[in-house]
This record gives sequence, structure tokens and C-alpha cells, in this order.
Amino acid sequence: MNNQSDSIVIIPTYNEIENMEKIIRAVFSLQKCFHILVIDDGSPDGTAGVVKHLMDSEFSDRLFLIERSGKLGLGTAYITGFKWSLEHGYDYIFEMDADFSHDPNDLPRLYHACADEGYDVAIGSRYVSGVNVVNWPIGRVLMSYFASKYVRLVTGFKVHDTTAGFKCYKRRVLSTMELDKIRFKGYGFQIEMKFTAYKIGFRIKEVPVIFVNRREGVSKMSGGIFGEAFFGVMRLRWDGWFRKYPAMPAE
Repeated sequence: MNNQSDSIVIIPTYNEIENMEKIIRAVFSLQKCFHILVIDDGSPDGTAGVVKHLMDSEFSDRLFLIERSGKLGLGTAYITGFKWSLEHGYDYIFEMDADFSHDPNDLPRLYHACADEGYDVAIGSRYVSGVNVVNWPIGRVLMSYFASKYVRLVTGFKVHDTTAGFKCYKRRVLSTMELDKIRFKGYGFQIEMKFTAYKIGFRIKEVPVIFVNRREGVSKMSGGIFGEAFFGVMRLRWDGWFRKYPAMPAE
């Protein structure tokens, strides 16, 4: 197989040893060749060790690892991954969780939306065609669903799934954004990235996906993470009125 790729999947991890090898093999089993960048925040369970073993034994040319010293936040992990991916020349840069809540089989669909249909950002959306969530407690479904409704109401931003963490960005989106000015670290980060892309003028498509609650391991969700997203939306609205966003680059 030709292991060259224009696409890289960034997977942030903390204590995902149960899922790590499985998710890597699932991505690498796809017909389209994707590379993977794992960003591990000092997992004490040995998650990084699993990645290193697979790098050394099988996937040295398409599996990469950045180890960080501790839990520094989802947003900073992705910003680190975005910068690395831009430096290494990838044209399509993906966000995906390690726990199979995002189906690896949907990666080619997100790629198609950007590479073939001409969109700049593709969002794996739980809510664009109803509520496509499996095995979540009803309270969490309602919190997530109405959080997106709240963002739409406050900001006027028309994306249905504003907190979605399953996405594809074209290179030009991330190279245009002022990544060091992205403030939020938790799920507010997901809202801020989408809103910033929208304000710059990038074309966004929501691709319907089914979100399945993690099969193994422990959820990292907390009330504080959602609190940041909830209260940060007001600041995004303020920014939308007064902040000068970067100019849209030429195609």
C-alpha cells in the first residue's frame, strides 16, 4: 500500500488504553489512506506506550505521537495538533475522539464533503437530521441538544451541532485562523472554532452521523466543560460584533 496521504486525523487522549489500538487499526483499515496524530496528555494508564509500540512495530510512516506533560485541555491539544499538521503539509485535518463515539467509517464522508464537494469545513453532525445519539443518558442528550440551540439563538450561527468534535478542516481554514487567539479549552473550543470559520466566511457543511456513547473507558465530560461553553457564547457574540477577523484567502 502507498502510505502517502493528504489527510491526518488528530486524536487527543487521556487514559484511553482500552480503545487506542482498536481505533488506530480501524482508521488504518479504511480504503482511503489516513495518517494519525495522537496527542497524549500524560496518561498514567500507558496510552502513549500503546501508540509507541504500534509506531515501532507496524506504522512508523503514518502514525505519530506528541506527548504532553499533563491534562492541558482539549483545545490546546487540538491547537498543538493543527500547528504540527500544517507544518507537515497536510491538506485535510480531522478531529476525532478515541472512544468510537465517532465512527471511523464516516471519515471518508467528511473528506468527500471538503475534497470533492468544495466545502471548507465538514462537521459530523448529530442534530442536522434529527437527534442521532445512541446510548447517552437522556439528560446528557438534552443538555447537548439545547446547548447547540442556545448557541444558534445567541450568535445567529446556523450550524445545528455547534459542540460537535468530529470534523474535517481544509488546510486553508486553519492556516487563516489566528490559532493562538482561540481562548476556550473545553467544548467551548469546538463552538469557537466553528464560529470563527463562519465569521471569516468559510463554507461549512454538516454531514449527518450517528454518535454512539463510548464502548470502553471513562467519559471526560464535566459540568465545568459545559459551563465554559455556555457562558463563553456571550463573549463570542460580542466578538462577532466588534472583532476584526482575518480576511478570507483566495482559492
